[in-house]
This record gives sequence, structure tokens and C-alpha cells, in this order.
Amino acid sequence: WNEVVQTRSHALWQGIANASRFYFVHSYYVDPVQHQDISGTTTYGIPFTSAVARDNIFAIQSHPEKSAQAGLALLSNFIRWNP
Repeated sequence: WNEVVQTRSHALWQGIANASRFYFVHSYYVDPVQHQDISGTTTYGIPFTSAVARDNIFAIQSHPEKSAQAGLALLSNFIRWNP
């Protein structure tokens, strides 16, 4: 469980408090070339990109389905999202 700091607003963050905790299990992360695509960061030893968004694409490195209320809110936002 680690905090995801929202680095920019996005429809999928609606109703999710900044620095909410999400469940992570992997030891890899993406390092985007275009930093404006970063929509969330996390620190676990080092800071890393944990969410990216561009146009109609949103990706998060954590497991929202295992991330309690914050994850359920993100999934709920996803099914209502109309980019």
C-alpha cells in the first residue's frame, strides 16, 4: 500500500483524495518521455510514475481492484468516463 500523489487533474481522479493509498505488487514502473503524461507519482524507496494519462488513455501501475475505496472509486469513474 502506497500513496499516489495526483500530479494533474483527470476525470478518473474525481472523488479520490490526493495521496490516497493504492495496492502495489510489482517492482517495475514506466518512465515517460513526455512528462506531461504523468498523472500520478508514488514513492517507494525512490519516486516513480504510477499513473499516466493522455487523450483517451489512462493507466495506473497499482491494482485498483484491490485498493479498497480509492480503487473502487477509480473503477467507478472509469466505467462512467467519456473522453
